[in-house]
Amino acid sequence: MVDMRYEQQIEQGHYEAFTLAPREWVPNNRKLAVAIYRAAIPGSRTDLTTEFEALFNHNRWPPQWRDGIFDYHHFHSTAHEVLGIASGAAEVIIGGPRGRVVTLRSGDVLLLPAGTGHCLQAFSGSLRVVGGYPPGQQWDIRRDALTPEELVAMESLPFPPSDPVLGERGPVIEQWLCIA
Repeated sequence: MVDMRYEQQIEQGHYEAFTLAPREWVPNNRKLAVAIYRAAIPGSRTDLTTEFEALFNHNRWPPQWRDGIFDYHHFHSTAHEVLGIASGAAEVIIGGPRGRVVTLRSGDVLLLPAGTGHCLQAFSGSLRVVGGYPPGQQWDIRRDALTPEELVAMESLPFPPSDPVLGERGPVIEQWLCIA
């Protein structure tokens, strides 16, 4: 059974996507795009936690935690990650030290392919984030360079079955899978 709320959202969904070159010890992901979905869950409620959990579950990116974003540069080499801003706002550095700063607000989503550096630079309000990962992928926290073997393993991670926000379309389907 399809939840009509998500069908409506899929019709309204939009995103911006960009790729990042390696930076210092952060590999980023030269092939797969980072995506930012603005107002993925529109609304004026102060906490969208349960809505993000339902959306990510619906699109087969099971949520695994509720918290903030680490305030140190790191990346995940063993999993792709989706972050839903459930409340508050954040400035996040994407791509490693001296990377691109993006501002995320309640309702926005950040999709990070494995290897993409990220770090909380500043936040306002009561920042709450929902984090999810594709089935079968377990995240690690890396703060150092990968070995050549680890880089090959990271670049060989399986593609997720669907886009975490838009389901059967969106950057995972429209950009990531065309690389496969």
